[in-house]
Amino acid sequence: MAPIKTCVLGVGLGGLTFHVPFVLARPTLFKLHAVMERNPQGPGGKLQARFGEEAAKGVIIHRDIDAVLADPEVELVVISTPSETHYELAKKSLQAGKHVLVDKPVTAYFSQAEELGALAKSKNLVLYPFQNRRWDSDFLTLRKLLDLPADDPKSLGTLFEFESRFDRYRAELKGSWKDQARPASGLTYDLAAHTMDQALVLFGRPQKITAFVENIRGLGSKEVDDCFTIFLHYPGQKAASGVQPQSLKVILRGHILSVRTPQIRYVVRGTRGTFSKGGVDVQEDQLKVIPSPAAIGTTAEYGVEPEEIWGTVENLGPDGKVVRSVWPSTERGAYVGLYENVAAVIRDGAEQAVKWEQSATVIELIELAYKSAKEERTLEVPARA
Repeated sequence: MAPIKTCVLGVGLGGLTFHVPFVLARPTLFKLHAVMERNPQGPGGKLQARFGEEAAKGVIIHRDIDAVLADPEVELVVISTPSETHYELAKKSLQAGKHVLVDKPVTAYFSQAEELGALAKSKNLVLYPFQNRRWDSDFLTLRKLLDLPADDPKSLGTLFEFESRFDRYRAELKGSWKDQARPASGLTYDLAAHTMDQALVLFGRPQKITAFVENIRGLGSKEVDDCFTIFLHYPGQKAASGVQPQSLKVILRGHILSVRTPQIRYVVRGTRGTFSKGGVDVQEDQLKVIPSPAAIGTTAEYGVEPEEIWGTVENLGPDGKVVRSVWPSTERGAYVGLYENVAAVIRDGAEQAVKWEQSATVIELIELAYKSAKEERTLEVPARA
């Protein structure tokens, strides 16, 4: 079938790092038909400045969303603009009959996410959330560990604590729209949107939520948080060993003043062992400097984590002593897998690897996290079909 003619809205860091490269990397699946850039400098704008004249050749630069939606050639709209604009741009695109891929956070409010989902369904259009970190090398590798059979000597047993973190050190404001008090701004919307999604993939919908959200640096608007700790509460499950943890606690953290190298990424504790890992998936850093999208998935280094940030497993051996071993990051990071699935959904009617309802739940839980922090109490998560 013909490649899907795509328009990327926004050619800042997000658009040029996480979207344009994958559209260009799969020419049999996608054609970069246009981008939206309000004030392009030069004939090819930022696209040409980043990837060269050949990549920008024939790509239309639309100045606003009305021009994009009036273009009958555009089949897929990719939204990589400031978070507060996602809902409006997605709604207009769906109303115009376009398929839509939306960067995270998909909306500022759960009600908006529900509305968009219903609109896409009524028009039989694909509405896809860009939850790329399901294709992180370390997350894919961790899933293999958690899938080990109970009798494997490296099995963690029954989990009772799962900690997932995105910490960094930044003592000053970044100086972008993310520092401003707008809908869907703040570190929780920015990074918990990833860790929350991964938690839902692994454990499903929690029963309760307890959150602590604050502006710990005291910089800028106090309404823009730069630090969060979110507890998701799950009921305990009976372990094969007979040990029965009372509950599973999923702890999601993001801290802006963490001085550590590498930063902690995961700490997972079970009845038979503990997994710990530092560092983050390498794809973002690689994509920022990649000379050509053709290198995605084709070079030996792409998506491969260095050994120094591989995780470790510590298990109790038969003699009761702790056995420590490396758990290699054998799974190559592959954000392009998300784009390949988008193409399969649009062209072949395949099942979405990331369902819209899942990302809507992420927004629902983020809203509950803010409410929990504000009211200083644990909240019930309402059951949904």
